[in-house]
Amino acid sequence: MTEDHVDRILEQWRRERPDIDLSGMAIIGRISRLERMIQPKLNEVFARHGLESWEFDLLATLRRSGAPYRLTAGQLLQSMMITSGAVTNRIDRLEARRLIRRRKDADDGRVVLVELTRSGLAKVEAAVADHAANEVELVRGLDRQQQGVLQDLLRQLHGWLSEVG
Repeated sequence: MTEDHVDRILEQWRRERPDIDLSGMAIIGRISRLERMIQPKLNEVFARHGLESWEFDLLATLRRSGAPYRLTAGQLLQSMMITSGAVTNRIDRLEARRLIRRRKDADDGRVVLVELTRSGLAKVEAAVADHAANEVELVRGLDRQQQGVLQDLLRQLHGWLSEVG
């Protein structure tokens, strides 16, 4: 296995502070570096479709909810883990682009639903296919078994961090 940038940082810390447990830094440092390497590659795909990452996130949340591709703002809020003000702002901006629309719930007029428009559906359909292919390419350095192990480990770490807050 080749040495990476994090290994060099860890070696420097081991030399300077051999009394500190660096096992967390070895993992978190790599996760942080990977995020900085991956995000620009994701953004390239979104940009080809005329989208920002947050726009894709909201459109994809509606799309993966299933037909008729509509949710309340509260459901979007839960699914996307952002503030209510951010959801409202994002809805406003995507509505101005005619990728989504608001409509009153037929059963309860007090409830406002957010749904994909035809152009929003077409845009997210094209973008998600390219996005998924891009992500497959980004993890191609790991075989399927390694990808499964990594998924399991990350799921476990995410679950534990969610529990401890």
